[in-house]
Amino acid sequence: MIVRLSKTLLVCAMALFATLVAFGNITDYGSNLAFVRHVFMMDTIFPDATIAYRSIQTPWLHHAGYIVIILLESLTALLCWLGGLRLLRGLKLPSQAFNGRKTLAIAGLTLGFLTWQVGFMSIGGEWFGMWMSKQWNGVPDAFRFFVTLLLVLIYLVQRDGELDE
Repeated sequence: MIVRLSKTLLVCAMALFATLVAFGNITDYGSNLAFVRHVFMMDTIFPDATIAYRSIQTPWLHHAGYIVIILLESLTALLCWLGGLRLLRGLKLPSQAFNGRKTLAIAGLTLGFLTWQVGFMSIGGEWFGMWMSKQWNGVPDAFRFFVTLLLVLIYLVQRDGELDE
């Protein structure tokens, strides 16, 4: 039972994390939009970098990209909350039923991984050269986030056996 409860609580912890990130981005839209804007504009990467042609200078695309990020974070939170609650309600079920209840949590954790690994690490970090910016480099934070999500995902997908009577 403790392993099932542990998995459930870790999924809920990731739901809380994604909720707080999305909430912060929504309630402090302007500050966090500045981050996205600078990454897209590539105005703080190394001055002699030859990848600056990839920059996006169009303000509405900055907003659109930021809204997509907020939607992905929000959906990650929602899926993890629903998945965590589903697991909580099924803690005492037979193993096959409990394992079957992991779907929403797996989807949420996977979406979170993809949001921070693909969105921030790959696209922001590599395509837009975010790693070159001293002020607007979100790569270390994104790495911590997606590794944590991945570790919880790996733990969650381990098959659970029957509860000891």
